[in-house]
Order: sequence, then structure tokens, then C-alpha cells
Amino acid sequence: MKQMEVTIMGQSYLLGCPEGGEAALTSAVAQVDREMSAIRDAGKVKARERIAVLAALNLAYQLAEAPREASASTPVSLPEVDTLIKRLDEALGHDGQLL
Repeated sequence: MKQMEVTIMGQSYLLGCPEGGEAALTSAVAQVDREMSAIRDAGKVKARERIAVLAALNLAYQLAEAPREASASTPVSLPEVDTLIKRLDEALGHDGQLL
């Protein structure tokens, strides 16, 4: 397995990558970086861990909605960051809040 150094939100990571998977990994890293940067740039979330969880939720939501969007004539919009923060806090409870 090949290793690739990538950067997400200014932080470097060394990731394992199967041979021939470099383009897919590069694309995935770019998507995660865009999502995390958009959340950070919105200015409502400061903690990297929370930004990462929100980005993961956004990306998972997009994947879950992709089959529906393909069959529907109108696209489904993503929840706003505030809504995701509230849902995350509710799921984690008071003891698991990141902030």
C-alpha cells in the first residue's frame, strides 16, 4: 500500500492508499477540505473536532440523499450548520459536548 501526504484545513496527514487509488483519494481529500473549510469560514464553529464531525455528517447526508436526488426532479438542500450543531449536541448529550 502506498502512502500519500495530504493537507486538510492546513493540517498534514499521512494516509495509506491502494495502488491506483491516488486520484480517488485526492478527490476525497479535496471534498473533505472544502467541507471543513466552509464550516470553519462560516465562523460559528471553532473546534477542529466539531468541524470534522459536522463535515462528516454533511458528507454522509449527501451520500444518503444522492439516490433520492437522482430520482427526484428537485434537489434536497443540506441542513444549515446551526441545525447540525444542535443535532450533534443532542446526540452527544451534556457529557459528550465538544465545546
